[in-house]
Amino acid sequence: MEERSLRVYQEKTFFSRLSKTITKLLIPTKIGINGILISIKRNNAIKAYEAYVNSENSNDQAKQEQLNKKFEDVYALYLESIDKYILDSIYKKVKNDTASDFERNALSQYYVITHLKETEYLEYKYKKQMYLLNIDNETVETLNKPALTEKYKKLYVYEMESLYKGLLKHYSIKLADNLSLGAKEEIYNKIFTALEGYIEDILPIKMEQERSNKVYEQILEEYQNFEKFTIGKLDQNDNIEKNMVLLGLSRKLFTHSLPLIVAEQCYEKLLQDTRSLIVDTKISRKQEKAYSLLMNLIEEYDVKLLSTKIYWDKPQERENYKNFWKEYEEISKSKVQNYIDYTKQKQILFLRNELKKLRKDPNKYYKILQFYYNKLVDLGAMKNLKNACTSTGTYVKNKNKVEAK
Repeated sequence: MEERSLRVYQEKTFFSRLSKTITKLLIPTKIGINGILISIKRNNAIKAYEAYVNSENSNDQAKQEQLNKKFEDVYALYLESIDKYILDSIYKKVKNDTASDFERNALSQYYVITHLKETEYLEYKYKKQMYLLNIDNETVETLNKPALTEKYKKLYVYEMESLYKGLLKHYSIKLADNLSLGAKEEIYNKIFTALEGYIEDILPIKMEQERSNKVYEQILEEYQNFEKFTIGKLDQNDNIEKNMVLLGLSRKLFTHSLPLIVAEQCYEKLLQDTRSLIVDTKISRKQEKAYSLLMNLIEEYDVKLLSTKIYWDKPQERENYKNFWKEYEEISKSKVQNYIDYTKQKQILFLRNELKKLRKDPNKYYKILQFYYNKLVDLGAMKNLKNACTSTGTYVKNKNKVEAK
């Protein structure tokens, strides 16, 4: 038997059939035992969580700390039991080719997360807990026990919210490092993925649990705007717009975990993506769609985000923004009386402000600058002079030539 087990063979021998039969008989028993253990530890975690939450209104600080410590210990044992289920049961089923597609994908995701342990321990810690909680959350939903589901969801949302905040804070700190452009791009994508995961999976439960909370009443419209991006296939323009909506929601949900300076960088990344989309798109209809998105992005960033900024690295930038804001407020006065003129003037203001930023590196932004010039000509804010150029500076005459200083 030992010799034959070491051979690589195609046909199903008696020994291989016997082995698989025994394994199939044993695995369900193992799942059953693990299921009971998980259920016991899940109930212990729920009880410890409820006791901890109820103690928050108490003035007994020592008791609060004691209950918090107990909850943390019980919660750790609960996660360990789920982890053991994956290793003991799903791994054996995949190894013996008896696993479902869901179980195969679950194990694959598990190893992707575990792979992070050596290089990104904090990210691994947060993501593994999220993974284990999601696995058991699906289990609880299949049990179809309303009382258990209601109690468990409170624990689930509490922990998942804490984990998402920790993960976003970790990414925010990472962005402060001296990273390459590729590494920064990866972090930005991870931030958007984390925001999407929270808003798609956790926020709806949170909104249901806290209906009376005015914060969630205020973001309902933005959340409904996000929902339209969860259906169907998205193109590049849609993905950028979806990420813009996610950032808008993050300013109300993750103010501390995703600081303003990080949100600024994320908006600037989306602005750059949109500029590239405009110049790379050859179809005029798609280009206009991207341009419309750019106007919305500029308003979200320059008007809504920067207006909340208190500390500026350079005083001159703060003064420039003050001037921009005054012009924007003046234009906004005509919104009700003449909406078409208001839209036109707003575009002119946004484009001129963009020109001020991008003219600092004209070679890098040559294509998008040309697009902005053409738009300003169409809007009547700039004239197109053939065979001529304009510049800024002081000119002096030196013998037979003119030099610009």
